[in-house]
Amino acid sequence: MICAALLGATLTAPAAMAQQGPLRITIEEGIIQPLPFAVPNFQAETGEAGQLAGDLARVVAADLEGTGVFREIPSAAFISQYNDFNAPVQFADWKAINAQALVTGAVSVTGNSVNVKFRVFDVVSGTNLGDGLQFSGTVDGWRRMAHKVADEVYSRITGEGGYFDSRVVFVSETGPKDNRQKRLAIMDYDGANVSFLTDSSALVLAPRFSPTGDRILYTSYSTGFPRINVLDVGTVQQRVLESGQGTMSFAPRFSPSGQTVVFSLTQGGNTDIYTMDVNSGQSVRLTNTPSIETAPSYSPDGSQIVFESDRSGSPQLYIMSAGGGEARRISFGEGRYGTPVWSPRGDLVAFTKQHAGRFHIGVMRTDGSEERLLTASFLDEGPTWAPNGRVIMFTRETQGEGGASSIYSVDITGRVLRKVNTPQGGSDPSWSPLQQ
Repeated sequence: MICAALLGATLTAPAAMAQQGPLRITIEEGIIQPLPFAVPNFQAETGEAGQLAGDLARVVAADLEGTGVFREIPSAAFISQYNDFNAPVQFADWKAINAQALVTGAVSVTGNSVNVKFRVFDVVSGTNLGDGLQFSGTVDGWRRMAHKVADEVYSRITGEGGYFDSRVVFVSETGPKDNRQKRLAIMDYDGANVSFLTDSSALVLAPRFSPTGDRILYTSYSTGFPRINVLDVGTVQQRVLESGQGTMSFAPRFSPSGQTVVFSLTQGGNTDIYTMDVNSGQSVRLTNTPSIETAPSYSPDGSQIVFESDRSGSPQLYIMSAGGGEARRISFGEGRYGTPVWSPRGDLVAFTKQHAGRFHIGVMRTDGSEERLLTASFLDEGPTWAPNGRVIMFTRETQGEGGASSIYSVDITGRVLRKVNTPQGGSDPSWSPLQQ
């Protein structure tokens, strides 16, 4: 079976499922041997599709290999020549080069419209894991179609939801550290198709997507004080969420419904957590302590909030009801904890940890158990989750490079660490949900 190659993964399928088809895999442990797969260039069914067919296949392959779960077999090793999408697959030829998964496709172009058909095969068992699969779009949106194909392939082989057809909003940074220019930018998850949402006239921080990906919250210093703005991704129109005169508001996040914002507000020298109704502007205070309470993040069901507080003497992580009330501490390791973010699956909390002169991105269960540190560097901070809850993106500042920041990703095993290429420096990433 195709899934047998994912050694070191946790297999969670019951026996009944094993008899019906390929096992479903929950990727939580290290992948000892990535699964070998092949993606021949897709077939061009119309003359205009020639270059596009090859480009689509390359993006699909890059998406899959970038997970660390798969290893692409180079085309130079192919025995079978893939020339006909409808021809029977010569499984013996693919087995001979140790391919365990095969993705084939065909592309047609009519005017500005593109149609992609594709199939997914388990080579070992000779099973077709997906027939009649296709996506349509525009020539300009061909990369998104490739990501959608890769999501479907990833899901059919691993049983996990995909995350390739998503975007990331981040702070694009240019200039020296003592005069850093920052503006909001948005890109595909892999760093392609970057566009800018704001200019660099005012300092911007901590952009956060809405649950539907159509709006972005962020903190702006356009007035000289931190204020929370909400920006419409489609029109790029924005407005300030008023929190009262004489206050500073920051660290905003949407609730799962998208109708409420949770944030930190400093007033009279005290910082607490509040919620605000997006439409009415009505605010509710959730904490009332002399300590600093910040970086709140909702659970996926909206019933709880994880946040950072120094009420115990150093920054630690706490969870409380979404309506406020008594909070319970969940971080008990050595060091300082901050910027907690609840996984979209609800099973883990990602966080930043500072200990012994190093910064880490880590995860723990929501009761504080099973803490694991995934990274270590001069400065790692600000995790954000992929839509499937299996990859984390974050900011890394490298010592000795003028304080330049870059965006990195790491999977929840900590084994697959990658830099996300951006045109300039980048920080404060926020991952969108899958696009609709």
